[in-house]
Amino acid sequence: MIKQNPTQSGYIILMSVLVIGAVGTAVSTSLLLLGVGSALTSLDQQRTTQARALANACAEEALERLRLDTGYNGGETITFDTGTCSLGVIGGSGDTNRTIEATGNVDSVVRRVYVEVASVGPPTDLTSWQEVDDF
Repeated sequence: MIKQNPTQSGYIILMSVLVIGAVGTAVSTSLLLLGVGSALTSLDQQRTTQARALANACAEEALERLRLDTGYNGGETITFDTGTCSLGVIGGSGDTNRTIEATGNVDSVVRRVYVEVASVGPPTDLTSWQEVDDF
């Protein structure tokens, strides 16, 4: 029969507790970091959606102002609670072949919309309405 030193079993238990504690801490830290990363990604997606909505709102505002006055030329910034949108100078003249460049900004997120208008109308006839990387 082999005699075991009582302090040896104490070391084994102590080492087991330390290893289990380290693994538990690593798992907890990983889950915490994943949660923070997920929250930041979600916030970026929300800002992107808001910036796109602001760009679209500015483009719609430009269309409405063009309907009221075909001499409207843009070049202004509109401020909302969530961010701003800017209208570039509206291309073309009269009530046909006009272009609208609208930019939505929420914090550091920027989205741009380019609209080609065949006829201001009524009825308004759009050739294209698309999100672009740059004008």
